[in-house]
Amino acid sequence: MQRRSGDAYLPAEDTFFLEDHILGLQGKRALDMGSGSGYLTRTLARSFDLVVGTDINLDALQNQSYRTENLVCCSGADALSCRFDLIVCNPPYLATDVILDVATDGGSGGIPAPLRMIRSAVPRLKPGGRLLFVTSSLSDYPGLIRQTEGLGMRTRILAKKRLFFEELILVEARLSS
Repeated sequence: MQRRSGDAYLPAEDTFFLEDHILGLQGKRALDMGSGSGYLTRTLARSFDLVVGTDINLDALQNQSYRTENLVCCSGADALSCRFDLIVCNPPYLATDVILDVATDGGSGGIPAPLRMIRSAVPRLKPGGRLLFVTSSLSDYPGLIRQTEGLGMRTRILAKKRLFFEELILVEARLSS
């Protein structure tokens, strides 16, 4: 999980895991939901014409460690109307009884917080667009994947990365025809 620096989160294993799979991707528009430090937003800006970063935490956006442009303070992608080729999300996925920290706590089974972000992303994807999100073996990731598929998305696990206490899981979701 990511470490705090003021009100922004610094990149950690899950951030770098996601970055490894977006390096080299190209397109016109990309969205980084929950941009936090701005690290992934900046990575996307190298190969997309327009990159937008959103975060629910205004202080995190104002104090990004990796300053970027086109930042919007909102939940998921709710304030946006354009469509994106690629949406990336490193959501709060820790399974918790209650959500005390919106940056890390995913709620019961680690599903409610990521699912809210995924629901927000679906109408912002272009036809053929992709949503990439990180989850954990410590959460109910099969349940999250099933619920994502229930939103009309085709999913597949792109990669897994073993850490000493969990396995990170990178999921790709695309709109079904």
